Amino acid sequence: MTGVRDGAVRVLIVDDEPELTELLSWAVKEAGWQPFLAADGRGALSLARGCAPHAVVLDGMLPDLDGLHVLRRLRYEDARLPVLMLTARDGLEHRLDGLSAGADDYVTKPFSVEEVVLRLRALLRRSGAEEAAAHEPVRVLGDLVLAERTRQVQRGGRPVALTAKEFDLLHFLMCHPRQVLSKAQILDHVWNDSFESEGNLVEVYVYSLRGKLDKGRPPMIHTVRGAGYVLRAADTAG
Repeated sequence: MTGVRDGAVRVLIVDDEPELTELLSWAVKEAGWQPFLAADGRGALSLARGCAPHAVVLDGMLPDLDGLHVLRRLRYEDARLPVLMLTARDGLEHRLDGLSAGADDYVTKPFSVEEVVLRLRALLRRSGAEEAAAHEPVRVLGDLVLAERTRQVQRGGRPVALTAKEFDLLHFLMCHPRQVLSKAQILDHVWNDSFESEGNLVEVYVYSLRGKLDKGRPPMIHTVRGAGYVLRAADTAG
């Protein structure tokens, strides 16, 4: 995912079959929604905390955690989150287990993507998610995800713990991707011009944010000598 998008319905797709997740991702995009992909249960739980999805498509059989365990954890953190379960087992007991664990609907593999989209649309309509999405944006740049409502940040599916002011700084940078921002602009918007532009306040916070965000990964925050700072997706940096 590249660029910055806000106001889109966010759909978390959890399945360990790459071809299936690619197909579902395509269908979700065609529906006008924004897909977030996880290949296992732990990754799904981590990503859900960062992107605050409006709906989840969840495989019942995952390589690490059982799908029902993931479902219960998702339900514990957000009791109203719509969840559509995928299963390769068509037995009534499996459907009942999923529904009793909190699934809102069930689709049995193999299935048509049209059916999944229709069922998702019904769940989203009942939950009012599309209207909520317009007021609860998530910003995405490359593998960086910032959820405004929960003030959570993820990079590469892993949470990044930020202080309140570091979050504000990153949010300002993400509101202006690929744009060089001067120290004066950053001070004005992040600190409301409550500090003098002299000194190294901005440098200190950029250094701290860069250390957390770029640690062990291709850099996203770049210094433009004599001009300021710019945030770019890692795959387009340079």
